[in-house]
Amino acid sequence: MGDDPKIIMIEDILLQHKLEKERFLSQSYISREKLPSAQKFLEHNLIKIITGPRRSGKSVFSMLLLKDRKFAYLNFDDDNLVKINNTDEIVKAIFQVYPDSSFILFDEIQNLPRWEMFVNKLHRRGHNLVLTGSNANLLSKELASALTGRHQPFEIFPFSFKEYLQAKDYKIDKKNIKLPQIQGEILNHLRIYIINGGFPEIVVQGIDPKSYLETLFDSILFKDVVKRYGLRLSQKIYDLAMYLIANFCCEFSFTKIKNILGFRSTNTVQNYLKYLEEAYLFFPVTRFSHKVKEQIKAPRKIYLIDNGLVLAKSFRLSQNMGRLMENLVFIELLRKGYKINQDLFYYRTKNGREIDFVLKKGHKIHRLIQVCFDIGEPDTRKRELKAFLEASNELGCEDMLLLSWDHEKEEKIERKKIKFIPLWKWLT
Repeated sequence: MGDDPKIIMIEDILLQHKLEKERFLSQSYISREKLPSAQKFLEHNLIKIITGPRRSGKSVFSMLLLKDRKFAYLNFDDDNLVKINNTDEIVKAIFQVYPDSSFILFDEIQNLPRWEMFVNKLHRRGHNLVLTGSNANLLSKELASALTGRHQPFEIFPFSFKEYLQAKDYKIDKKNIKLPQIQGEILNHLRIYIINGGFPEIVVQGIDPKSYLETLFDSILFKDVVKRYGLRLSQKIYDLAMYLIANFCCEFSFTKIKNILGFRSTNTVQNYLKYLEEAYLFFPVTRFSHKVKEQIKAPRKIYLIDNGLVLAKSFRLSQNMGRLMENLVFIELLRKGYKINQDLFYYRTKNGREIDFVLKKGHKIHRLIQVCFDIGEPDTRKRELKAFLEASNELGCEDMLLLSWDHEKEEKIERKKIKFIPLWKWLT
C-alpha cells in the first residue's frame, strides 16, 4: 500500500512552514517587554494564547519565546492548511515533520474552523501548546467555552515607546538627562513615534508608514471582520471605521452613528463596532459612574490600536498632538494591564468637565490622568486644573497626574497635589 496522498500533501505544507520557521529564527529581533513574564509560564501545562492585531509581532514573540526549545510550527494563514477537514491528519503530519518536538506553535489559529475543539483535544493528550490569533474573541467566548481555566493569555500590541527606542538603538543618557540636547533628541523620537505609530515593520525597516498602514488596515477589515463574520454590507463597516478614525479620542453614541451613517438600527452599529474591537482596531471606553444605568446610557469614547492609522486614513491635514498623545497614553495603560470598563474609564464632572482617564483599584478610584500637549497656555491650564479639582472632590481621589509634552513639576492647588510629568518620562 502506498502513502496516503492527503498525508503527503499536509506534510509538504508543514515542510514549507518549517522553512518559514527557520527563516524566522535565523534573524535578529527586538526583544519584547512581555517576554520575561511569558517565559515563566512556558513549562506550565496551560495553553499559552498570544493575541493582538495583525503585524504587531505575535509570531516573532512566539518564536522568541520558543527559540531554545524544540517546537513544531503551523501557520493557519495558509489556505491549504485551513481546507483540511480531518484534524487527525494534521496531527499525524506534525509528528512526521517534527518527531521530537516538545511544543506546538499554531499561528493565526482562529482561521481553522472549530479550532477550539482541535486545540482542546491536543491539550487533553498532554501536548504543550502556544497559539497566536488576531481576534480578541480568542480570549473571551470561544476560549472560555472550550478551555475554561486552562489557558494563559498574553496581548501583544505594536511597539511601546521603550521598544521603539530599542529598535532605533537609542539609549537614554540618564546621567545627562537634564541637558537640553538630550531632551531634544528624546522629544524628536517621541514626535516621530506619536505620528507614525509603532508597528514593527515600519519602525525596524523604515517602510513608508502611510502606504503600509493603509494596506494593513484594509487587510484587517477584510480578513478579520468582513470575511470572518460573513458581512454583506462591507461598505458600511468601512464607513464606520473611517468615522471612528476621524473622531478618535472623542465621545460617540450608537444612535448618533446610526443617524449619520444611515444604519438600519443601533444594534447593527453595536455589532459592527464589536467586530472592529475584536479585530484589535478600536476600543470603546465607558464613562465612569457609580450607577450602572448611567454608565450604560452615557456616550463612550473611542481609541485606536495605533496612532499611525490616523496618519494613514484620516483626511485631516492638521495634526492634533493633544489627541495623538491621549491615544498613546490609552494604549500604554492597556500595556500596563488595565482592563477597559473594569479598571479603566473616562469621566465627566457634574459641570461637564472631562477627565481623560480614571483608574480603579478594587472598589476605589486610585488615579486621575489628564493628557495635554501645551499646559503653558493659560486657558488650557485653567480648564485642566478645574476638571481635576472637581473630579477629585466628586470621586474622592487625591492622586492626580497631568501628562504634557515637556512640563515637569509638582503643584499644590486648593490643598491638593497635582503632578506634572513629561509624556516621554512616563513612557520610559
